[in-house]
Amino acid sequence: MTPLDIISEIATGLWAQAHLFLTGMMRVWNLYQLAILAGLIVAAVGLSYVVGPLLHNWLRAQEGWPKWRLRLFLVLHRRLRLILFVALIWPVVWVMREVTWPSRSYLLAAAGSLAFAWLVIALLTRLIANTFLRGIVRIVGWIWVTLVIVGLTDETQRLFESVGLSFGETRLTLWTVLQAMVLLTALFTLARFLSHASAANISRVEDISPSMRVLVVKFLQLLLYGLALFIGLKSVGVDLTGLAVLSGAIGVGLGFGLQKVVSNLVSGVIILLDKSVKPGDVISLGETFGWINSLGARYVSVVTRDGKEYLIPNEDLITGQVVNWSHSDDFVRLDIFFGTAYGDDPHLVRKVAVEAAASVDRVLTHKAPVCHIVGFGDSSVDYILRFWIRDPTQGLTNIRGNVYLALWDAFRANGISIPFPQREVRMLKDEEAGPGFELPD
Repeated sequence: MTPLDIISEIATGLWAQAHLFLTGMMRVWNLYQLAILAGLIVAAVGLSYVVGPLLHNWLRAQEGWPKWRLRLFLVLHRRLRLILFVALIWPVVWVMREVTWPSRSYLLAAAGSLAFAWLVIALLTRLIANTFLRGIVRIVGWIWVTLVIVGLTDETQRLFESVGLSFGETRLTLWTVLQAMVLLTALFTLARFLSHASAANISRVEDISPSMRVLVVKFLQLLLYGLALFIGLKSVGVDLTGLAVLSGAIGVGLGFGLQKVVSNLVSGVIILLDKSVKPGDVISLGETFGWINSLGARYVSVVTRDGKEYLIPNEDLITGQVVNWSHSDDFVRLDIFFGTAYGDDPHLVRKVAVEAAASVDRVLTHKAPVCHIVGFGDSSVDYILRFWIRDPTQGLTNIRGNVYLALWDAFRANGISIPFPQREVRMLKDEEAGPGFELPD
């Protein structure tokens, strides 16, 4: 039978069912059910205008609630009319089934089933983050449950199975594609929800290092999405063994064409395993100095003091030289150089310098600053002042500047001078010029 013959047969059957349905609608009890249904719709709309503002004001008063609970009640508030309709129609159906024949409440039961199914689909699709995909899934779900409730699934399935393409012994129909889309969307939504919930729970475990948390979350995401894809394709009857050769060929091609991408992915796994860098570490890589904001599968996000965010490929962190200021601990030692005049007492200079550095807020006192003489220069005695901090993310240049200002104030208070280079120029006389040298006119 050709697809046109199937479509013609289905259309004839649908027309016969529609004619029978319209004829039955003219019965007295069916008209009563339609009137009751219209009254319930009006009652649900009227109640929504009364209950809606009360629920909205009550939600505004719940300031201490977590965000997920507030979002849930906001979704329920938007679907308040449908919720009220479902809450009104089912008691009416149950009462009518007790006081009269079940057939006299068939239309109300079908309307209640449709309303409840639409409500469940509307609430479940809120788990889908993408707005466009959420709308598509919601419409498809509403259409499908409507077909199930009115009993048109067999005709719809036959129609969709009549449209397809054949590849050798395999036939790909529109029905299979729709099944795969719906099932994969549901499974991917479930996998996304489980991965986010698992990530939130893992992030609260303090016994696991930050880099290991990221690794576990990435592994769970890969596992959940991989299982969702495998189960979805297997459920709709796709033979995955036939894709082995094709996937191998694609893998070889991708291996040559995406060497850098694969290298960055592998480097990212190595970084997470060896814990060389982790979120929050302060690093220097070339001219870039900042703290690690996040570890990605392909790159590391580094935020600098001026607000710039550098996306550094993972391969650069593996193959290049990286300075991790907070690898084993948060303590960072900084050095500044200065010089004083030869007439100043070096013992006093060292004491004053140490006290000035210790007076700055961010300088640690339990790891006391030290000052040493490093040489006798042309114009000054040269010193090095070393001090420790434990918050390099707050900046290095500013703390050095504060220490220099403290030295300046302390030196002025104690009469210590900072010399500047001086040169003497001596004019030689004629007789001292030496043989073979003539002074210019």
